[in-house]
Amino acid sequence: MNNQKQQKPTLSGQRFKTRKRDEKERFDPTQFQDCIIQGLTETGTDLEAVAKFLDASGAKLDYRRYAETLFDILVAGGMLAPGGTLADDMMRTDVCVFAAQEDLETMQAFAQVFNKLIRRYKYLEKGFEDEVKKLLLFLKGFSESERNKLAMLTGVLLANGTLNASILNSLYNENLVKEGVSAAFAVKLFKSWINEKDINAVAASLRKVSMDNRLMELFPANKQSVEHFTKYFTEAGLKELSEYVRNQQTIGARKELQKELQEQMSRGDPFKDIILYVKEEMKKNNIPEPVVIGIVWSSVMSTVEWNKKEELVAEQAIKHLKQYSPLLAAFTTQGQSELTLLLKIQEYCYDNIHFMKAFQKIVVLFYKAEVLSEEPILKWYKDAHVAKGKSVFLEQMKKFVEWLKNAEEESESEAEEVRSNGPRHGKQLKIGENWIADTTDSCWTTSSPAIQTSNSIAALFVLTVKLASCLYP
Repeated sequence: MNNQKQQKPTLSGQRFKTRKRDEKERFDPTQFQDCIIQGLTETGTDLEAVAKFLDASGAKLDYRRYAETLFDILVAGGMLAPGGTLADDMMRTDVCVFAAQEDLETMQAFAQVFNKLIRRYKYLEKGFEDEVKKLLLFLKGFSESERNKLAMLTGVLLANGTLNASILNSLYNENLVKEGVSAAFAVKLFKSWINEKDINAVAASLRKVSMDNRLMELFPANKQSVEHFTKYFTEAGLKELSEYVRNQQTIGARKELQKELQEQMSRGDPFKDIILYVKEEMKKNNIPEPVVIGIVWSSVMSTVEWNKKEELVAEQAIKHLKQYSPLLAAFTTQGQSELTLLLKIQEYCYDNIHFMKAFQKIVVLFYKAEVLSEEPILKWYKDAHVAKGKSVFLEQMKKFVEWLKNAEEESESEAEEVRSNGPRHGKQLKIGENWIADTTDSCWTTSSPAIQTSNSIAALFVLTVKLASCLYP
């Protein structure tokens, strides 16, 4: 019998010792807070000294790990509990936004402190945005004065690019909107933002984050109207913001109008129904006729697939536009509308190279169809055209414009002669004791004993159109 004690098996292998630098440090925001507050207390209210202290402390303290604590202290004076309240047992400092004076100049100075800190430690950028989003959700937990200071500070930081406009999403919180906190906060914010930049820069920032059409959501659903928004912000001294929102609403209505118009055309709805719908939308959204004719023109030109061959596209365009002339004519009752249409035609023909030679033919077609009249055409030719393709289109229109001018001059001289001497030949058209015109042309013939002046003018117009048809078949 073997009296020797049997040796127990052991695990073999190499044991690794964790280095001190690799040991995970315990998360202790309280100690970090004490260091920051002590340093801020020593610097006092001199914000230049505060900025220098924060710059130097970044090399010793872990800003990356304690970013939320750092920004809580700089804004509220200490670490914030959920809801936005300061814990009673925590250290506090008066060197913070909430303890500062409530004026724009002071908030601009604090904005510089944040701006310098984030430029020095770029990794704090994301943490700061998250902090501001959190602060906006805590607005109900702050006093009115604290909210005003935060709003002014946020506006300045949005203006100088330290913050992105996406942080404003927090203002759409249902409870904040319902109690009117969001709208009141937005007034102070936009005032300081527009004070630093103009409304165009503000609009561009909102557009980048798709918030340009959401501003009315600052109000409860039953108050989300342009009228209410305009009244509220205009009375608060933000007329430019009110006008911007009104314009945005109009732009949205125009886009919707064009979309619906294209759908009606593709379905082949009767022109009378389309015209009625468009006129209702014009009245409802206060859209002027010159704007509408541009929308109608774009819609008409987008309903067909154009031939790629230049020699065929002009014929296709004339055929297509002749069909839609009654629709276009319904929205060219003003001289400005006709001029707008001419400019739209010019731009379209320039932007679509296959239409370069079709410009004059389109204009003549619309003249014959009473979509366009002499005066806007002459004005366009003289000084109202744009630079796009100017030399080409003016050359195309030269003969037609000369004919229009000659026809106008002849009409004026003949009318003067008729008024002085009466008609020289043909049937005499007379109303009372006044001679109206020469009635040799068959279009003037009438069996009625009395002819209204408007009929005489209409007959003269018919004669002009006939001449145009002869010159430009």
